[in-house]
Amino acid sequence: MSLSINTNLSALMALNNLESTDVQLQGSTERLSTGLQINNGSDNPAGLIISQGMQSELQGITQAIQNTQNANNMAKTADGALSEVGTLLLSLRGLAVNAANSAVMSSAAVQADQTQVQSILQSIDQIAKETTFDGKQLLDGTAGTLANITDGTDISGMSLSGAFGPGSVMNGPITISKVQAATDAIVTLGQSFASAAAIITTPGTIVVNGYSISTSGTDSVQSLVQKINSASSETGVSAQLNGAGPVNIVLTANNFGSQNGITYFDANKVLDTKTSEQATGTNAVFNVSATTSAGIQTVTFTGGMNGSATGLMLSDTAGNTISLTQTGNAAITTLPVAVGQVTTGAVQFQIGPDSGQSVDFSLPSIFTQNLGTGVVPGQSLAGIDLTTTQGANNAMSIIEAATQQVATIRGQIGSFQSNILQAGQSYLQIANENLTASESSITDTNVASEMTTYTGLQILQQSGIAVLAQANAEPKAILTLLQNG
Repeated sequence: MSLSINTNLSALMALNNLESTDVQLQGSTERLSTGLQINNGSDNPAGLIISQGMQSELQGITQAIQNTQNANNMAKTADGALSEVGTLLLSLRGLAVNAANSAVMSSAAVQADQTQVQSILQSIDQIAKETTFDGKQLLDGTAGTLANITDGTDISGMSLSGAFGPGSVMNGPITISKVQAATDAIVTLGQSFASAAAIITTPGTIVVNGYSISTSGTDSVQSLVQKINSASSETGVSAQLNGAGPVNIVLTANNFGSQNGITYFDANKVLDTKTSEQATGTNAVFNVSATTSAGIQTVTFTGGMNGSATGLMLSDTAGNTISLTQTGNAAITTLPVAVGQVTTGAVQFQIGPDSGQSVDFSLPSIFTQNLGTGVVPGQSLAGIDLTTTQGANNAMSIIEAATQQVATIRGQIGSFQSNILQAGQSYLQIANENLTASESSITDTNVASEMTTYTGLQILQQSGIAVLAQANAEPKAILTLLQNG
């Protein structure tokens, strides 16, 4: 053992250890006071890098969950407005059915119904104009797909919802080509007569699609044709003379397609050589091509799929519709013909934490001029007129198509909510939970373990102070040697 005055190695050693303990104690105090294991880069450089990346992703997920909730609220707003439109359409249907009961309706009562119709139509247009979410128009067409007809000779109506085949419809032309033309039901009655003026001497009753027409034995062929045609709005069947002499009668369904047939009964064979005849039409089948997010897609459209729609009203499984004119049904060939132009608009939702994790959704226009198109050529919900029997019958068909159209839109909104928004939100919440747990294991302080460390460091600090005091006292032994020298 050596003793020196200038250098006290024991004290230096004790001081170094005490300072190291003090640094560790300060770190433990910081971790306990902040609740974090990583308070600066030197605590855990690798852990800091990982935790910062996780925190960035957590922030994105949190905002994406909020975005999804906002998107769901927007969808609910649009659905609520469409629900009200559906209620108004039900009222319209009741008015149309009432007005069609022309046998007991006075002209004043019919006009009162028409006045109420105009009020309802104005309400629907008002809903289309004023339905907004945070200032964004939802149902005026600016957030949806607009299909403009460029060939009015062959096409009378067109409505695209946004989904088309495996993709979403985008700006570009619409072309169609024929697979099968629609036909109307035709029954050629077998009895021949010398001329249109010939008297039908056989009395009896003929029944056309359930509607009975009596002959007295004094009717001419021409007058019986007129009787059949006067009931055309009830039967959906028209009669024409065939030939110049001799002549017979041909019955033709007013509308094309398999849903518009002819059932004819003639027990006394007044006009036919058979006691009964039956015929049905066929629906049109056309291929429709459009530019989509998945490239140019061709989808088969079939007539007569929507309710009481004619065989000329084509639709696909996504609810898109195109209405042919009789000219288009006959003239369009198997070669594609451009009939429309699509202009797309959509609302975009960022429903994920990263770039590219967004979805688009189209909300079409529900102005009355865009509802119920294609059922009656050249007419829409905006122009229904109940003041005539034919107008009331047309109105019922148009209103039914508009009701189906609105219901389809609501179904698409509901599918978007449940399959995209709600499913995405559930996934995001699970991801948020698990990522938070992982980030916590890296950055959060384990208080129980840290408190044990903190207590040990306190004891070590106190013992270090005591040892340093003892080490500082060692040089005093030199004074004893000097005093005794």
